[in-house]
Amino acid sequence: MSIQTTQVKITLPDELYLHLKSKAQKYGLPLASYVKNLVINDVKDVDIPVFKMSAKREKVTLRALADYKKGKTRAIKDIDSYLDSL
Repeated sequence: MSIQTTQVKITLPDELYLHLKSKAQKYGLPLASYVKNLVINDVKDVDIPVFKMSAKREKVTLRALADYKKGKTRAIKDIDSYLDSL
């Protein structure tokens, strides 16, 4: 399973940077891992937001699901070949 990631760049005052770097070294962690751990601990009790589909999108989705259940869909193994066949 592949997890999508996003790189984040932050600018910190020197004093804060040195403090974070010191804390990371204390735990034997690279700075990025230490900051990631801080973020994880901050959001671990926050629910992931869930958004309701629009009526139009729900209708399209239900139709696609019905087509799938009826065997009207096919697996695409190679996107380039598929696109070339259109």
